[in-house]
Amino acid sequence: MIIPIYGYGEPVLRQVGEEISPDYPNLSGIIDNMYDTMYNAFGVGLAAPQVGLPIRLFIIDTEPFSDSNDLTNEEQLQLKNFKRTFINAKMILEDGEEWGFNEGCLSIPDVREDVYRNERITIEYSEADFVRKTEVFDGLIARVIQHEYDHIEGVLFTDKISTLKKTLIKKKLQNIMDGKAFPDYRMKFANKKGR
Repeated sequence: MIIPIYGYGEPVLRQVGEEISPDYPNLSGIIDNMYDTMYNAFGVGLAAPQVGLPIRLFIIDTEPFSDSNDLTNEEQLQLKNFKRTFINAKMILEDGEEWGFNEGCLSIPDVREDVYRNERITIEYSEADFVRKTEVFDGLIARVIQHEYDHIEGVLFTDKISTLKKTLIKKKLQNIMDGKAFPDYRMKFANKKGR
């Protein structure tokens, strides 16, 4: 089921997510709805706070990035086959060179900015089976994970851009809060009833 995505200014986007247990109510349904919602909005990641749930859960499917001609065949294959659910994630390490990439966010439609992030991460998390694992990721997969992980920490990509760029997008952010953004997916706006 497709559910509304919470827009910039919604308080839940600034909350640090709570850890959950396997008996969290309707967890499998929530995960299914998040995937449906993400695919409907043509996203590559979605975090629970973006659908109004202040919990440590996010999903990723990097397949849309696999079409880039700038990637090796191996990188394309890796991105095409990376689909993962992250529960109770904990970032262990972010290292390697910082590199810029033009990021966007389903909660902040029509705003894109270059964000610098470390090239490699080590993260501990569970999938839906709640078996803990620790893995290392790099490149675009690491970047998408970092972006979604930020959401469960109450951080948005706009927090990572310069003061000048924040000033330049201030009006766009206010329009999102006021419901004056019109993406091709359902949203819930901070200062307006959802559509």
